[in-house]
Amino acid sequence: MRTIQGPGLFLAQYMGDQAPFDRIDRISAWAASLGFVGLQIPSWDSRCIELQKAAESQAYCDDWRAALADQGVEPTELSSHLQGQLVAVHPCYDELFDGFADPAVRGKPKARQEWAEQQVKDCLQASRRLGLSAMATFSGALAWPYFYPWPQRPAGLVESAFAELAKRWQPLLAVAEDCGVDCAFEIHPGEDLHDGITFERFLEATGNHPRVRILYDPSHLVLQALDYLAFLDHYHEFVRAFHVKDAELRPSGKVGVYGGFASWQDRAGRFRSLGDGQTDFVSIFSKLAQYDYPGWAVLEWECALKDSEVGAREGAEFIRKHLIPVAKHAFDDFAAAGTEEARNRRILGIDE
Repeated sequence: MRTIQGPGLFLAQYMGDQAPFDRIDRISAWAASLGFVGLQIPSWDSRCIELQKAAESQAYCDDWRAALADQGVEPTELSSHLQGQLVAVHPCYDELFDGFADPAVRGKPKARQEWAEQQVKDCLQASRRLGLSAMATFSGALAWPYFYPWPQRPAGLVESAFAELAKRWQPLLAVAEDCGVDCAFEIHPGEDLHDGITFERFLEATGNHPRVRILYDPSHLVLQALDYLAFLDHYHEFVRAFHVKDAELRPSGKVGVYGGFASWQDRAGRFRSLGDGQTDFVSIFSKLAQYDYPGWAVLEWECALKDSEVGAREGAEFIRKHLIPVAKHAFDDFAAAGTEEARNRRILGIDE
């Protein structure tokens, strides 16, 4: 077993126009002052990293990483969530997702997809140059508008969607393999990979590609009323990234899992700052330690109520308290009597 690394902080929700959130040097110093030792980097935000330079230049990556080290932090993963989303967009979401893309390809779905695919490739190349083992991302979605089977889905619709999704990702997974970097897909509503069964569908459609892995975020499972602890029992071998994010699901006589089109504050299921929701993080960290999770514990702050800076300050300490320094030897080793095959056979009464 190994000790999980952390605490880390996903910067996507914190970047802004005002100091210290407007530049990577300033925000990294701020994060370090709160106790974070790792940063998950939104690769689409040039205030954090110049992605094309990072993909092409080892010198740029070395200098960039050294600048973080000067602040006492290091990168945990690069995130290509927004670009991954654009690898597969159902036409009904074209306008809503256009804002994720470079202005030059907005309103041009095919060009937008090609741009997104190159961005993901660049993110993988940059991850390799930075010495990172996983990239956090979204799968995109073609079947999501049909997640509820009414009207009845035509036979083969879901299979066709996952076949096409896998086809789009196969060239990207080939780059991931060349780079030695896992694609950690966040299991997330709005993506075609939103629970265990859909992850299995995609994995099978890619021919069980060895770079198809999971970003585990229990909050998205809580809001689906899915057993997020049993999920780790089923899929722990695939988990390569971990968002520490809390949530609560409090259905009533008026609203349940689907949310009633309510705002986040009024939904039955909503995200909360760490410790304010219902998620059993003691058990999560225990299972991840048990299953020898090899990565980072990264705070993704989203909360319908609490201030983000308060959430960050509390979150760093929350994660630190939940990290388990794994044992170097078994607790009952003091009573061990040594191992000898002949002795074991005598104890069992099976001496010949």
